[in-house]
Amino acid sequence: MIKFNKYRSSKSLPPVSTASLPDIVFILLFFFMTVTVMKNQNLLVENTLPTATETEKLDKKDRVIEIYVGKPTSEAKTNLGDEPKIQMDNKFITVDEVGDYALQALSSMPQHLRSVATVSIKADVGVKMGIIEDLKSQLRMVNLLKINYTTYEGAVTDNL
Repeated sequence: MIKFNKYRSSKSLPPVSTASLPDIVFILLFFFMTVTVMKNQNLLVENTLPTATETEKLDKKDRVIEIYVGKPTSEAKTNLGDEPKIQMDNKFITVDEVGDYALQALSSMPQHLRSVATVSIKADVGVKMGIIEDLKSQLRMVNLLKINYTTYEGAVTDNL
């Protein structure tokens, strides 16, 4: 026969132990620290990347100099107009300044990475090739010859 304990049922519940609470907080903190990606730049230009079929992923991001090309965002359009602009390090630059800013970015890299640095052009799908050719010629003048175009993988016909 089952015997019920009347004394225990009349008492309130025991308090919840908070001994494991610091462990849970540190586990959550460690999780968010490991999965969070820090944002390097604020985009000042519209940047819808084109699609391509033959793509390769750049493995090491520490040796990449990023150049964004596109129309200014809606906040900057009133001051700058609709013409495509070049953005490096959170500011607009002209085509003539690209070489100087690229060399500054190259000099900020560690010495052993300078010889393998790659310039990544992240151009909006609506940008004309003329500005890209001007950009490439400026990079050639400062001997930055390793250039890639950042794209998404997909059909080329999606760019039309």
